[in-house]
Amino acid sequence: MTQVNPFSLRSVAARASAFVFALSLVGCAPAEKVAVPEEVPSQGALVETARAIHQESLVLDAHADIVVPSTAANFLSADGSSKVSPAKLGAGGVGAVIMAIAVGPGPRTREDDRKARAEADEKLAAIQSQAAANADRLAIARSADEILTIRESGRTALILGFQNARALEGQVTALDTFYQAGVRVFALNHLGHNDFSDSSRPFHDPVNKKYEPEAHGGLSALGLAAIDRINALGGVVDVSQASKAATLASIARSKTPVIASHSNVRAISDATRNLSDEEIDRIGETGGVIHVAPFTAYLVNFSTPEKLEAIRNARSAAGLPDTYSYPYELYWELPDPATREAFTTSIREALGPATIDTMIDHIDYIVKRIGVDHVGIGTDFNHGSGIEGYDDASGSFAVTLGLVSRGYSAGDIKKIWGGNFLRVMRQAAAAAGKAGSSQ
Repeated sequence: MTQVNPFSLRSVAARASAFVFALSLVGCAPAEKVAVPEEVPSQGALVETARAIHQESLVLDAHADIVVPSTAANFLSADGSSKVSPAKLGAGGVGAVIMAIAVGPGPRTREDDRKARAEADEKLAAIQSQAAANADRLAIARSADEILTIRESGRTALILGFQNARALEGQVTALDTFYQAGVRVFALNHLGHNDFSDSSRPFHDPVNKKYEPEAHGGLSALGLAAIDRINALGGVVDVSQASKAATLASIARSKTPVIASHSNVRAISDATRNLSDEEIDRIGETGGVIHVAPFTAYLVNFSTPEKLEAIRNARSAAGLPDTYSYPYELYWELPDPATREAFTTSIREALGPATIDTMIDHIDYIVKRIGVDHVGIGTDFNHGSGIEGYDDASGSFAVTLGLVSRGYSAGDIKKIWGGNFLRVMRQAAAAAGKAGSSQ
Protein backbone atom coordinates (compact mmCIF):
# COMPACT_ATOMS: atom_id res chain seq x y z
CA MET A 1 0.00 0.00 0.00
CA THR A 2 1.29 3.45 -0.90
CA GLN A 3 2.42 5.67 1.93
CA VAL A 4 1.16 9.19 1.34
CA ASN A 5 4.00 11.71 0.94
CA PRO A 6 3.64 14.81 3.13
CA PHE A 7 5.23 17.01 0.45
CA SER A 8 2.01 18.06 -1.29
CA LEU A 9 1.93 21.02 -3.65
CA ARG A 10 0.27 23.04 -0.95
CA SER A 11 3.05 22.26 1.52
CA VAL A 12 6.06 22.88 -0.73
CA ALA A 13 5.85 26.66 -0.54
CA ALA A 14 5.06 26.57 3.16
CA ARG A 15 8.07 24.36 3.95
CA ALA A 16 10.38 26.53 1.87
CA SER A 17 9.12 29.66 3.64
CA ALA A 18 9.58 28.01 7.03
CA PHE A 19 13.13 27.12 6.09
CA VAL A 20 13.92 30.73 5.15
CA PHE A 21 12.37 31.96 8.40
CA ALA A 22 14.43 29.50 10.42
CA LEU A 23 17.61 30.68 8.74
CA SER A 24 16.77 34.29 9.50
CA LEU A 25 16.34 33.48 13.17
CA VAL A 26 19.94 32.33 13.40
CA GLY A 27 21.21 35.27 11.39
CA CYS A 28 22.08 33.47 8.18
CA ALA A 29 19.22 34.24 5.81
CA PRO A 30 20.57 34.33 2.25
CA ALA A 31 20.77 37.70 0.51
CA GLU A 32 19.54 36.69 -2.93
CA LYS A 33 18.54 33.05 -3.35
CA VAL A 34 16.93 30.57 -0.97
CA ALA A 35 18.46 27.09 -0.93
CA VAL A 36 15.42 24.81 -0.73
CA PRO A 37 16.18 21.50 1.02
CA GLU A 38 16.67 18.61 -1.41
CA GLU A 39 13.76 16.71 0.12
CA VAL A 40 11.33 19.39 -1.10
CA PRO A 41 10.68 18.97 -4.84
CA SER A 42 10.00 22.13 -6.85
CA GLN A 43 6.62 22.55 -8.48
CA GLY A 44 8.33 22.55 -11.88
CA ALA A 45 9.90 19.17 -11.17
CA LEU A 46 6.56 17.78 -10.02
CA VAL A 47 4.90 18.99 -13.21
CA GLU A 48 7.56 17.42 -15.40
CA THR A 49 7.27 14.12 -13.53
CA ALA A 50 3.48 14.21 -13.71
CA ARG A 51 3.46 14.93 -17.45
CA ALA A 52 5.64 11.93 -18.16
CA ILE A 53 3.45 9.66 -16.00
CA HIS A 54 0.25 10.99 -17.56
CA GLN A 55 1.51 10.28 -21.08
CA GLU A 56 2.57 6.75 -20.13
CA SER A 57 -0.69 5.88 -18.32
CA LEU A 58 -3.90 4.51 -19.70
CA VAL A 59 -6.06 7.39 -18.45
CA LEU A 60 -9.42 5.66 -18.02
CA ASP A 61 -12.62 7.29 -16.79
CA ALA A 62 -14.90 4.57 -15.41
CA HIS A 63 -18.18 6.48 -15.81
CA ALA A 64 -19.47 9.35 -17.94
CA ASP A 65 -22.85 10.01 -19.55
CA ILE A 66 -23.64 10.41 -23.22
CA VAL A 67 -25.37 13.65 -24.19
CA VAL A 68 -28.83 13.32 -25.74
CA PRO A 69 -31.47 16.03 -26.36
CA SER A 70 -33.01 15.46 -22.92
CA THR A 71 -29.71 16.04 -21.06
CA ALA A 72 -30.10 18.98 -18.66
CA ALA A 73 -28.11 22.03 -19.75
CA ASN A 74 -26.72 22.57 -16.25
CA PHE A 75 -24.98 19.18 -16.47
CA LEU A 76 -22.91 20.28 -19.47
CA SER A 77 -20.04 22.68 -20.01
CA ALA A 78 -20.81 26.39 -19.92
CA ASP A 79 -20.98 26.48 -23.73
CA GLY A 80 -23.55 23.66 -23.75
CA SER A 81 -21.14 21.02 -25.01
CA SER A 82 -20.36 17.59 -23.59
CA LYS A 83 -17.77 17.39 -20.82
CA VAL A 84 -16.38 14.30 -22.55
CA SER A 85 -16.45 15.54 -26.15
CA PRO A 86 -13.81 14.04 -28.45
CA ALA A 87 -11.82 17.28 -28.29
CA LYS A 88 -11.85 17.37 -24.48
CA LEU A 89 -10.93 13.70 -24.23
CA GLY A 90 -7.98 14.32 -26.52
CA ALA A 91 -6.89 17.45 -24.67
CA GLY A 92 -6.95 15.55 -21.38
CA GLY A 93 -5.02 12.58 -22.71
CA VAL A 94 -7.93 10.28 -21.88
CA GLY A 95 -7.31 6.87 -23.42
CA ALA A 96 -10.60 5.23 -22.46
CA VAL A 97 -13.97 6.14 -20.99
CA ILE A 98 -16.93 4.01 -19.98
CA MET A 99 -19.97 5.68 -21.54
CA ALA A 100 -23.11 4.94 -19.58
CA ILE A 101 -26.35 3.76 -21.11
CA ALA A 102 -28.13 5.11 -18.04
CA VAL A 103 -31.86 5.19 -17.39
CA GLY A 104 -33.51 7.46 -14.85
CA PRO A 105 -36.14 6.57 -12.22
CA GLY A 106 -39.78 5.76 -12.90
CA PRO A 107 -42.79 3.77 -11.72
CA ARG A 108 -42.39 -0.01 -11.64
CA THR A 109 -44.92 -0.79 -14.37
CA ARG A 110 -44.62 -2.59 -17.69
CA GLU A 111 -45.38 0.57 -19.62
CA ASP A 112 -42.74 2.57 -17.79
CA ASP A 113 -40.21 -0.24 -18.20
CA ARG A 114 -40.84 -0.04 -21.95
CA LYS A 115 -40.08 3.67 -21.80
CA ALA A 116 -36.90 2.89 -19.90
CA ARG A 117 -35.83 0.43 -22.59
CA ALA A 118 -36.50 3.05 -25.27
CA GLU A 119 -34.33 5.51 -23.35
CA ALA A 120 -31.53 2.94 -23.11
CA ASP A 121 -31.78 2.19 -26.84
CA GLU A 122 -31.60 5.93 -27.61
CA LYS A 123 -28.42 6.32 -25.56
CA LEU A 124 -26.82 3.22 -27.04
CA ALA A 125 -27.49 4.58 -30.53
CA ALA A 126 -26.09 7.98 -29.53
CA ILE A 127 -22.81 6.43 -28.37
CA GLN A 128 -22.55 4.35 -31.53
CA SER A 129 -23.25 7.43 -33.67
CA GLN A 130 -20.66 9.48 -31.83
CA ALA A 131 -18.03 6.80 -32.40
CA ALA A 132 -18.91 6.50 -36.09
CA ALA A 133 -18.86 10.27 -36.63
CA ASN A 134 -15.46 10.58 -34.96
CA ALA A 135 -13.73 7.44 -36.18
CA ASP A 136 -10.38 9.23 -36.31
CA ARG A 137 -10.59 9.96 -32.57
CA LEU A 138 -12.93 7.36 -31.03
CA ALA A 139 -13.63 3.63 -31.26
CA ILE A 140 -15.80 1.24 -29.26
CA ALA A 141 -13.83 -1.42 -27.35
CA ARG A 142 -15.22 -4.81 -26.29
CA SER A 143 -12.17 -6.20 -24.48
CA ALA A 144 -9.13 -5.12 -22.49
CA ASP A 145 -6.90 -5.88 -25.47
CA GLU A 146 -9.04 -3.68 -27.73
CA ILE A 147 -8.86 -0.82 -25.23
CA LEU A 148 -5.07 -0.90 -25.36
CA THR A 149 -4.96 -1.25 -29.15
CA ILE A 150 -7.26 1.74 -29.63
CA ARG A 151 -5.27 3.82 -27.17
CA GLU A 152 -2.00 2.91 -28.91
CA SER A 153 -3.53 4.17 -32.18
CA GLY A 154 -3.92 7.61 -30.64
CA ARG A 155 -7.68 7.36 -30.21
CA THR A 156 -9.94 7.11 -27.17
CA ALA A 157 -11.62 3.78 -26.47
CA LEU A 158 -15.32 3.95 -25.62
CA ILE A 159 -16.45 1.11 -23.36
CA LEU A 160 -20.19 0.63 -23.10
CA GLY A 161 -21.70 0.63 -19.62
CA PHE A 162 -25.26 -0.22 -18.59
CA GLN A 163 -27.03 1.45 -15.66
CA ASN A 164 -30.47 0.71 -14.20
CA ALA A 165 -32.17 -2.67 -14.61
CA ARG A 166 -35.50 -0.94 -15.35
CA ALA A 167 -34.37 -1.13 -18.98
CA LEU A 168 -34.33 -4.94 -18.83
CA GLU A 169 -38.15 -4.98 -18.64
CA GLY A 170 -38.06 -7.68 -16.00
CA GLN A 171 -36.10 -10.10 -18.20
CA VAL A 172 -32.65 -11.35 -17.20
CA THR A 173 -32.12 -12.54 -20.78
CA ALA A 174 -32.19 -8.91 -21.93
CA LEU A 175 -28.66 -8.67 -20.54
CA ASP A 176 -27.53 -10.82 -23.47
CA THR A 177 -28.87 -8.27 -25.96
CA PHE A 178 -26.90 -5.47 -24.35
CA TYR A 179 -23.78 -7.63 -24.11
CA GLN A 180 -24.00 -8.50 -27.80
CA ALA A 181 -24.29 -4.76 -28.54
CA GLY A 182 -20.93 -4.29 -26.81
CA VAL A 183 -21.83 -3.52 -23.19
CA ARG A 184 -19.19 -4.80 -20.80
CA VAL A 185 -20.01 -3.04 -17.49
CA PHE A 186 -23.39 -3.59 -15.82
CA ALA A 187 -24.92 -1.62 -12.93
CA LEU A 188 -28.38 -2.62 -11.73
CA ASN A 189 -29.24 0.68 -10.04
CA HIS A 190 -29.81 4.37 -10.43
CA LEU A 191 -32.11 6.56 -8.37
CA GLY A 192 -35.07 4.50 -7.12
CA HIS A 193 -35.53 0.79 -6.43
CA ASN A 194 -36.34 -1.50 -9.36
CA ASP A 195 -37.47 -5.12 -9.74
CA PHE A 196 -33.87 -6.34 -9.46
CA SER A 197 -32.21 -4.29 -6.74
CA ASP A 198 -32.61 -1.63 -4.07
CA SER A 199 -31.08 1.77 -4.67
CA SER A 200 -28.98 3.87 -2.29
CA ARG A 201 -31.36 6.70 -3.16
CA PRO A 202 -35.02 5.66 -2.77
CA PHE A 203 -37.56 7.42 -4.98
CA HIS A 204 -39.46 10.29 -3.36
CA ASP A 205 -43.15 10.48 -4.26
CA PRO A 206 -43.97 14.17 -4.69
CA VAL A 207 -47.69 13.44 -4.19
CA ASN A 208 -47.60 11.80 -0.76
CA LYS A 209 -44.24 13.38 0.17
CA LYS A 210 -42.76 10.03 1.23
CA TYR A 211 -39.75 7.97 0.21
CA GLU A 212 -40.40 4.48 -1.11
CA PRO A 213 -39.65 1.72 1.41
CA GLU A 214 -36.91 -0.86 0.84
CA ALA A 215 -38.15 -3.30 -1.78
CA HIS A 216 -35.94 -6.39 -1.55
CA GLY A 217 -33.55 -6.08 1.37
CA GLY A 218 -30.79 -5.87 -1.24
CA LEU A 219 -31.22 -8.03 -4.36
CA SER A 220 -34.40 -9.78 -5.48
CA ALA A 221 -34.38 -13.22 -7.10
CA LEU A 222 -34.16 -11.41 -10.43
CA GLY A 223 -31.18 -9.44 -9.15
CA LEU A 224 -29.34 -12.56 -8.04
CA ALA A 225 -30.00 -14.16 -11.42
CA ALA A 226 -28.76 -11.00 -13.14
CA ILE A 227 -25.44 -11.16 -11.30
CA ASP A 228 -25.11 -14.81 -12.36
CA ARG A 229 -25.82 -13.90 -15.98
CA ILE A 230 -23.38 -10.96 -16.01
CA ASN A 231 -20.71 -13.36 -14.72
CA ALA A 232 -21.57 -15.96 -17.35
CA LEU A 233 -21.35 -13.37 -20.14
CA GLY A 234 -17.99 -12.07 -18.94
CA GLY A 235 -19.27 -8.65 -17.95
CA VAL A 236 -18.12 -6.54 -15.01
CA VAL A 237 -20.59 -6.03 -12.14
CA ASP A 238 -20.87 -2.37 -11.10
CA VAL A 239 -22.34 -1.60 -7.64
CA SER A 240 -22.43 2.21 -7.81
CA GLN A 241 -25.81 3.62 -6.74
CA ALA A 242 -26.90 0.31 -5.15
CA SER A 243 -28.00 0.23 -1.52
CA LYS A 244 -25.54 -1.08 1.06
CA ALA A 245 -27.45 -4.37 1.30
CA ALA A 246 -27.57 -4.69 -2.50
CA THR A 247 -23.86 -3.91 -2.78
CA LEU A 248 -22.89 -6.53 -0.21
CA ALA A 249 -25.23 -9.08 -1.81
CA SER A 250 -23.72 -8.38 -5.25
CA ILE A 251 -20.19 -8.87 -3.92
CA ALA A 252 -21.19 -12.11 -2.22
CA ARG A 253 -22.94 -13.43 -5.34
CA SER A 254 -20.45 -12.41 -8.01
CA LYS A 255 -17.77 -14.96 -8.91
CA THR A 256 -15.47 -12.15 -10.10
CA PRO A 257 -14.45 -8.82 -8.55
CA VAL A 258 -16.95 -5.96 -8.75
CA ILE A 259 -16.31 -2.28 -9.37
CA ALA A 260 -17.98 0.88 -8.13
CA SER A 261 -17.72 3.04 -11.23
CA HIS A 262 -18.39 6.39 -9.55
CA SER A 263 -18.59 6.24 -5.74
CA ASN A 264 -16.85 8.08 -2.92
CA VAL A 265 -16.15 7.53 0.78
CA ARG A 266 -19.08 7.85 3.17
CA ALA A 267 -16.81 8.32 6.20
CA ILE A 268 -15.72 11.62 4.63
CA SER A 269 -18.94 12.71 2.91
CA ASP A 270 -22.06 11.19 4.47
CA ALA A 271 -24.16 10.78 1.32
CA THR A 272 -26.12 7.54 1.05
CA ARG A 273 -24.71 6.70 -2.39
CA ASN A 274 -21.15 6.83 -1.04
CA LEU A 275 -19.59 3.63 0.27
CA SER A 276 -19.43 2.64 3.94
CA ASP A 277 -16.25 1.20 5.40
CA GLU A 278 -17.84 -2.27 5.35
CA GLU A 279 -18.54 -2.00 1.61
CA ILE A 280 -15.05 -0.64 0.95
CA ASP A 281 -13.47 -3.49 2.88
CA ARG A 282 -15.48 -6.17 1.06
CA ILE A 283 -14.67 -4.71 -2.34
CA GLY A 284 -10.99 -4.75 -1.42
CA GLU A 285 -11.08 -8.27 0.03
CA THR A 286 -12.62 -9.63 -3.18
CA GLY A 287 -10.27 -7.81 -5.57
CA GLY A 288 -12.61 -5.06 -6.74
CA VAL A 289 -12.03 -1.41 -7.57
CA ILE A 290 -13.69 1.80 -6.29
CA HIS A 291 -13.62 4.71 -8.74
CA VAL A 292 -13.72 8.11 -7.06
CA ALA A 293 -15.82 10.85 -8.68
CA PRO A 294 -15.17 14.63 -8.81
CA PHE A 295 -18.73 15.37 -7.64
CA THR A 296 -18.83 18.14 -5.02
CA ALA A 297 -21.87 16.92 -3.08
CA TYR A 298 -20.26 13.48 -2.71
CA LEU A 299 -16.79 14.79 -1.83
CA VAL A 300 -17.31 17.52 0.75
CA ASN A 301 -17.71 16.80 4.46
CA PHE A 302 -21.11 18.40 5.08
CA SER A 303 -21.56 16.90 8.56
CA THR A 304 -20.15 19.83 10.53
CA PRO A 305 -22.73 21.67 12.68
CA GLU A 306 -22.37 24.82 10.57
CA LYS A 307 -22.88 23.06 7.24
CA LEU A 308 -25.77 20.94 8.55
CA GLU A 309 -27.55 24.06 9.78
CA ALA A 310 -27.01 25.89 6.49
CA ILE A 311 -28.30 22.89 4.52
CA ARG A 312 -31.31 22.52 6.79
CA ASN A 313 -32.15 26.22 6.40
CA ALA A 314 -31.82 26.05 2.61
CA ARG A 315 -34.07 22.99 2.36
CA SER A 316 -36.63 24.50 4.71
CA ALA A 317 -36.76 27.75 2.72
CA ALA A 318 -37.43 25.72 -0.44
CA GLY A 319 -40.11 23.60 1.25
CA LEU A 320 -38.08 20.40 0.98
CA PRO A 321 -37.88 17.75 3.73
CA ASP A 322 -35.06 17.64 6.28
CA THR A 323 -34.35 14.03 5.33
CA TYR A 324 -32.15 13.61 2.27
CA SER A 325 -29.65 11.25 0.70
CA TYR A 326 -27.46 14.18 -0.34
CA PRO A 327 -27.92 17.93 0.18
CA TYR A 328 -29.23 18.86 -3.30
CA GLU A 329 -31.79 16.07 -3.31
CA LEU A 330 -35.26 16.86 -4.72
CA TYR A 331 -34.26 20.17 -6.31
CA TRP A 332 -35.90 18.80 -9.47
CA GLU A 333 -39.28 18.75 -7.69
CA LEU A 334 -39.27 22.54 -7.25
CA PRO A 335 -41.59 23.84 -9.98
CA ASP A 336 -40.58 27.50 -9.83
CA PRO A 337 -37.24 28.14 -11.62
CA ALA A 338 -36.37 31.06 -9.32
CA THR A 339 -36.95 28.96 -6.19
CA ARG A 340 -34.92 26.13 -7.68
CA GLU A 341 -32.03 28.46 -8.51
CA ALA A 342 -32.12 30.05 -5.06
CA PHE A 343 -32.06 26.61 -3.43
CA THR A 344 -29.18 25.21 -5.47
CA THR A 345 -27.22 28.43 -4.91
CA SER A 346 -27.78 28.19 -1.16
CA ILE A 347 -26.64 24.56 -1.07
CA ARG A 348 -23.60 25.36 -3.19
CA GLU A 349 -22.64 28.11 -0.74
CA ALA A 350 -23.30 25.83 2.24
CA LEU A 351 -21.06 23.07 0.89
CA GLY A 352 -18.25 25.27 -0.34
CA PRO A 353 -15.93 24.21 -3.14
CA ALA A 354 -14.39 20.82 -3.73
CA THR A 355 -10.96 20.66 -5.31
CA ILE A 356 -8.50 18.10 -6.61
CA ASP A 357 -7.13 17.90 -3.07
CA THR A 358 -10.60 17.02 -1.76
CA MET A 359 -10.92 14.29 -4.37
CA ILE A 360 -7.51 12.86 -3.54
CA ASP A 361 -8.45 12.81 0.15
CA HIS A 362 -11.00 10.13 -0.82
CA ILE A 363 -8.40 8.25 -2.89
CA ASP A 364 -5.99 8.39 0.05
CA TYR A 365 -8.65 7.01 2.39
CA ILE A 366 -9.32 4.02 0.16
CA VAL A 367 -5.61 3.36 -0.43
CA LYS A 368 -4.83 3.44 3.28
CA ARG A 369 -7.75 1.13 4.03
CA ILE A 370 -7.57 -1.49 1.26
CA GLY A 371 -4.57 -0.68 -0.94
CA VAL A 372 -3.74 1.05 -4.20
CA ASP A 373 -4.86 -1.99 -6.24
CA HIS A 374 -8.47 -1.16 -5.43
CA VAL A 375 -8.97 2.46 -6.43
CA GLY A 376 -9.64 4.26 -9.71
CA ILE A 377 -11.37 7.34 -11.13
CA GLY A 378 -14.88 7.63 -12.59
CA THR A 379 -16.04 11.17 -13.24
CA ASP A 380 -19.83 11.07 -13.75
CA PHE A 381 -19.33 13.95 -16.19
CA ASN A 382 -22.50 15.16 -17.95
CA HIS A 383 -24.57 14.21 -14.91
CA GLY A 384 -23.78 16.96 -12.43
CA SER A 385 -20.11 16.25 -11.77
CA GLY A 386 -17.18 18.64 -11.99
CA ILE A 387 -15.01 20.41 -9.42
CA GLU A 388 -12.51 23.23 -9.24
CA GLY A 389 -9.60 22.18 -11.42
CA TYR A 390 -11.36 19.16 -12.92
CA ASP A 391 -14.59 20.23 -14.57
CA ASP A 392 -14.33 18.20 -17.76
CA ALA A 393 -12.13 15.59 -19.44
CA SER A 394 -9.60 18.17 -20.60
CA GLY A 395 -8.55 18.67 -16.95
CA SER A 396 -7.50 15.07 -16.33
CA PHE A 397 -3.81 15.95 -15.99
CA ALA A 398 -4.61 17.90 -12.80
CA VAL A 399 -5.45 14.60 -11.10
CA THR A 400 -2.12 13.07 -12.08
CA LEU A 401 -0.30 16.16 -10.82
CA GLY A 402 -2.23 15.96 -7.55
CA LEU A 403 -1.35 12.31 -7.12
CA VAL A 404 2.33 12.99 -7.79
CA SER A 405 2.26 15.81 -5.23
CA ARG A 406 0.89 13.37 -2.63
CA GLY A 407 3.79 11.00 -3.24
CA TYR A 408 2.18 8.34 -5.40
CA SER A 409 4.65 6.50 -7.63
CA ALA A 410 4.36 6.14 -11.39
CA GLY A 411 3.33 2.50 -10.94
CA ASP A 412 0.63 3.42 -8.45
CA ILE A 413 -0.77 6.16 -10.68
CA LYS A 414 -0.91 3.83 -13.67
CA LYS A 415 -2.95 1.41 -11.56
CA ILE A 416 -5.29 4.15 -10.38
CA TRP A 417 -5.90 5.60 -13.83
CA GLY A 418 -6.61 2.39 -15.70
CA GLY A 419 -4.56 -0.60 -14.67
CA ASN A 420 -6.85 -1.69 -11.87
CA PHE A 421 -9.94 -1.60 -14.09
CA LEU A 422 -8.20 -3.55 -16.86
CA ARG A 423 -7.29 -6.25 -14.34
CA VAL A 424 -10.93 -6.66 -13.26
CA MET A 425 -12.13 -6.62 -16.87
CA ARG A 426 -9.67 -9.37 -17.78
CA GLN A 427 -10.69 -11.44 -14.74
CA ALA A 428 -14.37 -11.17 -15.70
CA ALA A 429 -13.66 -12.26 -19.27
CA ALA A 430 -11.35 -15.10 -18.19
CA ALA A 431 -13.90 -16.50 -15.74
CA ALA A 432 -16.38 -16.72 -18.61
CA GLY A 433 -13.81 -18.36 -20.87
CA LYS A 434 -13.45 -15.27 -23.05
CA ALA A 435 -9.95 -14.05 -22.16
CA GLY A 436 -8.40 -11.99 -24.93
CA SER A 437 -11.63 -12.07 -26.92
CA SER A 438 -13.99 -9.26 -27.89
CA GLN A 439 -16.90 -11.66 -28.37
